[in-house]
Amino acid sequence: MPAKPSTAALPEPEGTLMFSEAASAADVVARQFERNAAAVRELASRLRAEPPPFVLTCARGSSDHAATYGKYLFETRLGRIAASASPSVASVYDARPHVRHALFLAISQSGKSPDLVRNAEIARDGGARVVALVNVEDSPLARVADSVIPLHAGEERSVAATKSYLASLAALLHLAAEWSRSPPLLAALDALPGALHAAWRTQWPSLVDGLVEADHLFVLGRGLGLGAAQEAALKFKETCGLHAEAFSAAEVKHGPMALVGPGFPVLAFAQADETGAGTRALVEEFGGRTQAWLVAEGAQPGSQRGRALPLPPSPHPACAPLLGVQSFYRAINALALRRGHHPDLPPHLNKVTETV
Repeated sequence: MPAKPSTAALPEPEGTLMFSEAASAADVVARQFERNAAAVRELASRLRAEPPPFVLTCARGSSDHAATYGKYLFETRLGRIAASASPSVASVYDARPHVRHALFLAISQSGKSPDLVRNAEIARDGGARVVALVNVEDSPLARVADSVIPLHAGEERSVAATKSYLASLAALLHLAAEWSRSPPLLAALDALPGALHAAWRTQWPSLVDGLVEADHLFVLGRGLGLGAAQEAALKFKETCGLHAEAFSAAEVKHGPMALVGPGFPVLAFAQADETGAGTRALVEEFGGRTQAWLVAEGAQPGSQRGRALPLPPSPHPACAPLLGVQSFYRAINALALRRGHHPDLPPHLNKVTETV
């Protein structure tokens, strides 16, 4: 059963904490890049001098969706295999993975969850280089790490994470750019805050209007955009009481697409890289069966059978998922209120979740 809408008086869209916190993301990212410049440059220099055999991420919730983005970033831009560690393997089963010389990235807004702290301790004791991406710099997770990349997002009061999620993606992009020393990626860092400002000004009324009465949908992405799809699906659930499942735009063809038809809408995130054409073609196909929306730079209404949700120009394809999620946050805040939900106060949820 979907969560019941809030019976409390609902604010205007611009009056929620989610709205104000998401609106600040561009300034958060600019501040983060400035304050972390020396630390990230030093860490990247060490990683070039002693390249890790692989990258292991450890996170939950929105932070794990950021880790998905990091996986594709490190694999496509640095050629480093990246995988997600299941926190319970160490914290519940007390297993000791072989992680010697690996780069272990722990991502957390609070840095307090016991399972993430325990995994970081085991990774450190096993010879991994532990790096914590945290918003709370004096958190238990930060104290365990060899290096800390602060998110500099400031206090986040809405239960639904927004600015801290985008700050996590930005921190991963910053590290990848400095580690690879890629001129296009480094140049993109300078342009990203301005592009995020433009993305926040972009509104998607067709998506909001089209999903007010929806019961379920698929959210698709591929490669660098898969984490954006995962994050959007979570936000549909927690802020709107709307059941949404995220899939790779490739994996959805292996069975799940049989569900797509009238009354089963689809939202897809695309970026202008090697996966873009395939994602656009999939939206074109689904647009013949149901409501389908494409989030993409340069998308034009009427250019495909699915509906276009345009993005401003992206400084680099790796920046497109950040722009897509930034625009999405504005739309999901409005959709939650239209559906009678308070996006700051999802039922049964707390801001900090501590798992073991």
